Amino acid sequence: MIMAWQPQEEGLRQIIQLLKESQSPDTVIQRTVQQKLEELNQVTDFNNYLIFVLTKLTSEDEPTRSLSGLILKNNIKSHYENLPPTVTEFVKSECLTAVGDTSALIRATVGILITTIASRGINTWPELLPALCQMLDSADYNVCEGAFGALQKICEDSSEYLEDDRQNKPLDILIPKFLQFFKHSSPKIRSHAIGCVNQFIVQKTPSLMNHIDMFLENLFHLAVDDEAEVRKNVCRAIVMLLEVRMDRLLPHLHDIIEYMLLRTQDPDENVALEACEFWLSIADQQICKEALTPYLPRLVPILVNGMRYSEIDIILLKGDVEEDENVPDREEDIRPRFHKSRNTHGNEEDNNEEDDDDDNLGDDSSLSDWNLRKCSAAALDVLANVFKEDILPILMPILKETLSSTEWEVKESGILALGAIAEGCMNGMIPHLNELIPYMINHLSDKKALVRAIICWTLSRYCHWVVSQPHELYLKSMMHELLKRILDSNKRVQEAACSAFATLEEEATTELVPYLGFILETLVFAFSKYQHKNLLILYDAIGTLADSVGHNLNKPEYINLLMPPLIQKWNALKDEDKDLFPLLECLSSVATALQSGFMPYAEPVFKRCISLVEQTLNQNMANSQSPDQFDAPDKDFMIVALDLLSGLAEGLTTFIESLINGSNTLQLLYQCMQDPLAEVRQSSFALLGDLTKACFQHVHPCIADFMPILAQNLNPDHISVCNNATWAIGEIAVKLGTEMQPYVPIILNQLVITMNRTNTPKTLLENTAITIGRLGYVCPQDVAPLLQQFVRMWCTSLRNIRDNDEKDSAFRGMCQMISLNPGGVVQDFIFFCDAIASWINPKDDLKDMFYKILHGFKNQVGEENWTRFTDQFPQQLKERLSTAYGI
Repeated sequence: MIMAWQPQEEGLRQIIQLLKESQSPDTVIQRTVQQKLEELNQVTDFNNYLIFVLTKLTSEDEPTRSLSGLILKNNIKSHYENLPPTVTEFVKSECLTAVGDTSALIRATVGILITTIASRGINTWPELLPALCQMLDSADYNVCEGAFGALQKICEDSSEYLEDDRQNKPLDILIPKFLQFFKHSSPKIRSHAIGCVNQFIVQKTPSLMNHIDMFLENLFHLAVDDEAEVRKNVCRAIVMLLEVRMDRLLPHLHDIIEYMLLRTQDPDENVALEACEFWLSIADQQICKEALTPYLPRLVPILVNGMRYSEIDIILLKGDVEEDENVPDREEDIRPRFHKSRNTHGNEEDNNEEDDDDDNLGDDSSLSDWNLRKCSAAALDVLANVFKEDILPILMPILKETLSSTEWEVKESGILALGAIAEGCMNGMIPHLNELIPYMINHLSDKKALVRAIICWTLSRYCHWVVSQPHELYLKSMMHELLKRILDSNKRVQEAACSAFATLEEEATTELVPYLGFILETLVFAFSKYQHKNLLILYDAIGTLADSVGHNLNKPEYINLLMPPLIQKWNALKDEDKDLFPLLECLSSVATALQSGFMPYAEPVFKRCISLVEQTLNQNMANSQSPDQFDAPDKDFMIVALDLLSGLAEGLTTFIESLINGSNTLQLLYQCMQDPLAEVRQSSFALLGDLTKACFQHVHPCIADFMPILAQNLNPDHISVCNNATWAIGEIAVKLGTEMQPYVPIILNQLVITMNRTNTPKTLLENTAITIGRLGYVCPQDVAPLLQQFVRMWCTSLRNIRDNDEKDSAFRGMCQMISLNPGGVVQDFIFFCDAIASWINPKDDLKDMFYKILHGFKNQVGEENWTRFTDQFPQQLKERLSTAYGI
């Protein structure tokens, strides 16, 4: 018999000493320990010692033993492939002997170790599942519980392996086994058993679906379990089953809804939260309206009730602290910022992708954990979208009562509810808004900061309606009060007011022009008042204002107010500070809006952007050549800088020429256009298009290098990259004229493929159509032969866009192609007629081209055929063509 591995006394003593030291709060000691641990990793036996301390050294205290296991887990994660087989086999066998340790902490640690090894491939440990499965039947509670704990972690981490048919179907044995334990006397084991099975619901694992009836029966048996963790897992199972096996739940739906109404009010908030998810899920089901209508009178009050801040929320939110504007922010409270790319370029009318900022349900971002309050508000929001006005007879009396409550928490929850239903119930709310909007505007000065904050959010949900009313009624007073709140002494209120004001800016756009001076004074004053986190939101509000009022911002008095604090921040920030992202985004919008008014600030901004791009490219090159020595750069710095350069080119137009002159902008752009990261290419092509419009003389010499790269990026799977590359090609074509001819062959086919693909997004279709039209404008003889392949889609995608220069040049191209290849349009001529009719005001010479084509076709086919053809037209189209072109 071979003796099992045994530690040496001295080695064991050293390791115990190390483990003790590593629990020291002293960072110097911790660093030394870390170093020693790294050295010990070179010693073959080190991991044997660690598992020995965890599983055998019962004389030591539990935290030290557990720590030994956690260090071993990290070693396995990092060095598993390099461990000698003797060590891994020893660790595996020791784990299996210690699964049932008398200490819950040690059992849990062993479970984590087992899962870590299993995640490297359960197939390399064939005895694991049979051993754990056997332990479930042990009379010793600790063994059964320890085995279940390990199995639940394996089910969570390695479900794909367990479901794999090639692995002799372990789940066929495990699932029935787990189901038996739903009725176990120990709540912990019941909870583990459901936890294990729940991992396989969403994938509709066959082994579970074959036992679905037994699963449901046992699940319902546990519905009224005394143990909160069990009830939570029951609720979670039902919510998942709702999405994948509605057919099985239907016969029990009445009882399930009754049960969920009860559980949504469970005294344990974790259970109530799981149950509340049910209402979010059922709202997605076709049956929702029919199933929930009878229950709405009971459900709606429960949800509104769930929207109150709990005591723990108020403590976490420091809800009793009213004035904290002078308290510096902790860095960990500031969410990481990700740069939002400027809109994809080209025809941008329909390019405002839905903004998800509304979905934070008026809640505090630093308390970003999902909780019962947020879930209840989200549920009311989705149900309002399902039931629309039908929910209001139940909700309005509740709102009336909560809004007039003297308890601030109750009143606050009513205001949150009012915001949650804004989208779904807007039409039904209109009769009540002349009372509710003034109520909220008045309460913006409530003495409770959390009430002021929620009112800001709720008002933002009704901005659209407020802006559509005469200004004197609500807009002016709402704007004044929100601006006061931007300068509130509470940081949470400042944040909510800034976000709400940005929403108001988007809705009101140029309606705000009369109040610009007052708005800017307030926003600029906030600069001196705000701590770090809210400054970032303030940049966003200023950028949105610039986007919304555009060139109206270009007045000396506004520029003198706004630019000094922005430039001061710009100068204070280091090149590697991520706060540059929101500031650069803001400046990009401001530069575009101010146009020539930005000139005095343009040079230092331009130079720094070029420097940021250059630094990032250099860091990237250093990293790719010596990855051990140099870290990879954060390319967001480069992306944001390119976007700001785009803003400068768009705003300054020809004035940017003097900045580009003598700089290496185009060489840098050439490198950026070939970056593997899609976002870098997207921003590069946008800048190329803007520079083409603003100062083509600098772009012209580089066309032969740029064009093949643009052609390679016409892949519609990368929508934004493809969109910007397509748009840039169109801009270049208009400037190059007939010189574009050599490049048509490498571009045209791919554009035609994009045109004819199913599911191409609207904006990309429009930009592709415009670029094809522009190519036809400058090189008609090269594009006209393909007319038949794209003309129908071309006409249908451009009939919906407003008259503008891009549409003008595209239609001129189409007319030239038709005159060269009239046969290419014959079959789809009705679509061309419809596209012509979409023009409100074509320029005279373009209108003349349309006239000639229409009458040319009419003469060609003869009066009788023409009449038969136009009889197919919708009446409106007939009338438009008759009025405009006498046809």
